[in-house]
Amino acid sequence: MSMSEKPSSRKADSVLSGVSKEEIKHFDRAAIANNPNARLANPLEGIPQDQLIADAAAFAKSHDLGHVTEEFQKGALVAQNPTEFETLPLLTDEDRNVLRREMTHRWSHPFQLYYLVILCSMAAAVQGMDEAVINGANLFFAPQFGIGSVGDQSRNQWLLGLVNSAPYLCCGLIGCWVSAPLNKYFGRRGTIFISAFVSFATCIWQGVTNTWWHLFIARFFLGFGIGPKSATVPVYAAECAPPVIRGALVMMWQMWTAFGIMFGYVMDLSFYHVPDKPGITGLNWRLMLASAGVPALFIMMQVYACPESPRWLLSKGRYDQAYTSLLRLRNSPLQAARDLYYIHVQLEAEAESFQGRNRFLELFTVPRNRRATLAAFIVMFMQQFCGVNVIAYYSSSIFSQASFTDLQALIASWGFGMLNWVFAFPAVWTIDTFGRRNLLLTTFPLMALFLLMTGFSFYIPEGNGRLAVVALGIYLYTMAYSPGEGPVPFTYSAEAFPLYVRDVGMGFATAVLWFFNFVVAITFPRLLGAFTPTGAFGWYAAWNVFGFFVILLFVPETKALSLEELDQVFSVPTHRHASYQLKALPHNIKKYIFRMKIEDMPPLYKHEGATHYTPGGAGHA
Repeated sequence: MSMSEKPSSRKADSVLSGVSKEEIKHFDRAAIANNPNARLANPLEGIPQDQLIADAAAFAKSHDLGHVTEEFQKGALVAQNPTEFETLPLLTDEDRNVLRREMTHRWSHPFQLYYLVILCSMAAAVQGMDEAVINGANLFFAPQFGIGSVGDQSRNQWLLGLVNSAPYLCCGLIGCWVSAPLNKYFGRRGTIFISAFVSFATCIWQGVTNTWWHLFIARFFLGFGIGPKSATVPVYAAECAPPVIRGALVMMWQMWTAFGIMFGYVMDLSFYHVPDKPGITGLNWRLMLASAGVPALFIMMQVYACPESPRWLLSKGRYDQAYTSLLRLRNSPLQAARDLYYIHVQLEAEAESFQGRNRFLELFTVPRNRRATLAAFIVMFMQQFCGVNVIAYYSSSIFSQASFTDLQALIASWGFGMLNWVFAFPAVWTIDTFGRRNLLLTTFPLMALFLLMTGFSFYIPEGNGRLAVVALGIYLYTMAYSPGEGPVPFTYSAEAFPLYVRDVGMGFATAVLWFFNFVVAITFPRLLGAFTPTGAFGWYAAWNVFGFFVILLFVPETKALSLEELDQVFSVPTHRHASYQLKALPHNIKKYIFRMKIEDMPPLYKHEGATHYTPGGAGHA
C-alpha cells in the first residue's frame, strides 16, 4: 500500500472504530461529520510497526533525506504513539530523554524559535503603532485640514472617520486578499518583508500630506502593509510553533500589537509640544504619523534571519528545506523528523481529497472548512464590534468630551494602551490551559458591564467625579478585553483552517476584521455625535452580549491540538455543537458558579485511543 493511500484508509479505521460496518462501507471525509462525537484520530494509528518503519525509510529516500533515514524511522514510531515512547523500538536513551523533557519542560525550545517570536512580536508592534498614532494626530490635522468642529459638523465627522478608517477600507477590500498570492510566490518571510516595506514608506508619506484627501490616499495605501502582514504573521507563528505552546506564541501577535498601541500613544505625547518650523505647519502630528514607520525597518533587516515555515515548504515540495527549517525550530533531529513525517501524512490525505478545487469556494462549500470559516468570522467580527477600537482610535476625543484637556486626554489614552498591553500577559499562560473559548466566554459579559458603566458615567455632573468614573470604566473594560477577545481572534483564525486553504482562509478572516474595523472607525465620530457617549457605549455593550451567545453556540475549542487534528474538531456538525452547548451552559453555571455537586456531562471530543478526554474540550461552556 502506498503512502498516499495509508492516511485516508487508516484514518477511516481509526476514526470510526465502534461504528457500524455499513457506515464504514460508505466512509469518506463527510462521514466524521455524521458521528455524534469527533474522535481526534492519529492517521498513523493501526499501521504495523514494521510497515511503518519501512514506509518512513521509503519516504526519506524519495525526498533526498536518505542520510537521516534512521531519524525518520524513529520519528514515525513516535508520531504514531507519542506518549508510549518508553517502549518503542529503535529509540536510544538519549532519544527518550529528549521526549521526556519535551513533556516536562514545555517552554524549553531552541533560541531560533524565540527569535522568530521576537520578529512576529515586532511586526505586531508596528501594526499597533500604525493604528494608534492617529489618535493624537486627530487633535491637530483635523482643524488644520478644515474637518474639525467648526463648520458643517455632520460632514466633518464623516470625513474625520473616513481619514481614520482609510487603511482598514483598503485591508477589507484589497489588502488582505493579496495575502494569498504573496504567500504563494514569496513565502511567509517574503510577504512579511514586502508588507513591512509598504508600512515604512506609507508612514513617511502620511507625514508630508497637506489636505485631508491626500492624507486619506496615503493612509489607504498603508492598508497594503497592514493587511498582508496581519494575515501572514499569525499563520507563520502557528506553523512554526509546537502544538503545546502554539496558542501562547501566536497570541504574541495581539500582545505586542497592544504594546505598539501603547507605544503609539507615547509617540503622540513625545511630539505633542513640537513647534512648527518655517514652511511646516503641524510638524507635531506629522512626526506622530511618521514615527510608526521606523520599527518596520528592523523587521525588513531581521526577517530573512528566521527559518521559513516548514508547512509552507512542504506545500512547495521542498522536503529537505522543511527538515532543515524544523531542525532550527526543534531541540533534536528526532523531533524534527517526527513533526515533518506527521505533517506529511496528514497533508497526503488532504491533497487526495481537495486537489484541483476552488479554494475560496471551499471555505463555504466543504463542511469542515465552513465551520472554521464561521468561527473565524465570529471572533474577528466581534473583535471590532466589542468596541475596543473606538477607544483605540478615538479615546482622546472621548476623554475630551468628558472634560479632559487635550494633554490630559492623551495621558489617559496612554493609560488605556498600557493596561491593554499589561493585561495581555496572563493570556500567555491561560490560552493553552484555560482555552481560547473559555477566555472569550468569561470576558464578554465583563466587557458589556464595563461599557455600560462608562456610558452612564457621562450623566455624572462635570468635575473630577466624572473624569474618574469615565477613566475607570474604560480601564476596567480594557483589563477584561486584553486576556480574552484581544489575543484569541488572530490565534484562533491562524490555526482553524487546513493547510490547503490556510492562506485564503486567513485572508478572509483578516479581511472581515479590517472591513468591520473600517465600519467602526468611519461611523464612530458620527455615532458619538448622534447617540451621545452614553448611547454609543450602550450600543457596543449590546454587541458584547450578542458576542457571548454566538461564541457559545458556534465557536469550538482548538487548544493543545495539532493543526492537522483540528480537522476532527471542525467535523462536528454546527447544529450538534450548538445543541450540546445549550445543554452545557446551565450545567456549568450550576457547577462552577453556584458550586453545586452534579455529574459531568460527556464531552463532545475524545482522543482516539486515549484514556482521558480532551481537556477543555466542548465539555466546558
